[in-house]
Amino acid sequence: MSDERRGYLYGLTAYTLWGFFPIYFKLLQPSPPLEILSHRIVWSVLFVALLLSVARNWSFLGRLLRTPKLLGGITLAAVLIGINWGTYIAAVNSSRVVETALGYFITPLVSILLGVTVLREQVRVWQWVAVGIGALAVGILTVDYGHLPYIALTLAASFGCYGLIKKRMSLPPAEGLFVESGVLALPAFAYLTWLNLSGGAEFGHVSTTHTLLMLVSGVATAVPLLLFAGAANRVPLVGLGILQYVAPILQLACGVLLYHEPMPPARLAGFALVWLALIVFTVDGIRHTRTAARARAAAGATAATAGPATAALPSR
Repeated sequence: MSDERRGYLYGLTAYTLWGFFPIYFKLLQPSPPLEILSHRIVWSVLFVALLLSVARNWSFLGRLLRTPKLLGGITLAAVLIGINWGTYIAAVNSSRVVETALGYFITPLVSILLGVTVLREQVRVWQWVAVGIGALAVGILTVDYGHLPYIALTLAASFGCYGLIKKRMSLPPAEGLFVESGVLALPAFAYLTWLNLSGGAEFGHVSTTHTLLMLVSGVATAVPLLLFAGAANRVPLVGLGILQYVAPILQLACGVLLYHEPMPPARLAGFALVWLALIVFTVDGIRHTRTAARARAAAGATAATAGPATAALPSR
């Protein structure tokens, strides 16, 4: 198997696992969302710490402690991913799986807006078209829901901002997840301690299966992330961009087919517009990548042709 094919396999596996997360988090009921989130944070820290210990890779902590700006960025990233995780868990366990899928469908469009407003990136015409279609879709869904789809917008905004911050830092995935979870671990552990002392904890009191599922929440968090990192190092950006739609498609299927969440015509129309926006966005990205590749190839061919002629000129 080639390295690129292995990368596609890693990426497809990661996004498939993320796509079936609604089933996993539904199984963690009757634990409330905050208890599930706190266990996810604590067990993530312990699992990634075990991986780093096996790899004997703790040198990054010294660089982190010597760089307050980096530490501040990771703290902000931790808060954002905590909001994202908590919102997702609460939405899944309140039968809003379809809206979580919408959030991850519109995340690429939010990333475009962040690129323009924060990074001052140049946006192509068709990217603006995709954003405009996405905005129209949000308007239609607002009318359908009777309010802004705040769960979807919170998921998209928190993950988009999280990605922006991560783009500016250089920690590998395992190290990054360890530090981000570590920032959240103290309040999470404090909450779990209080919950147990007050007699409100469900962990350890529901069933053996429930307890085991809570224990592996750290593994469930870390494994897809590490697979995604393996894909990102092997797969072209366009291929990775197309793969990212696997997760929300599966989440949408879970919401509609498994949990029978409503999909009235207006909501379906809103989703159709989101999909149209993503098609425009993806096709534009593919065309731009191919154009850039042809330009690089042409420049390389020109340089190769000019090289011998330049070498033949007499030196001064």
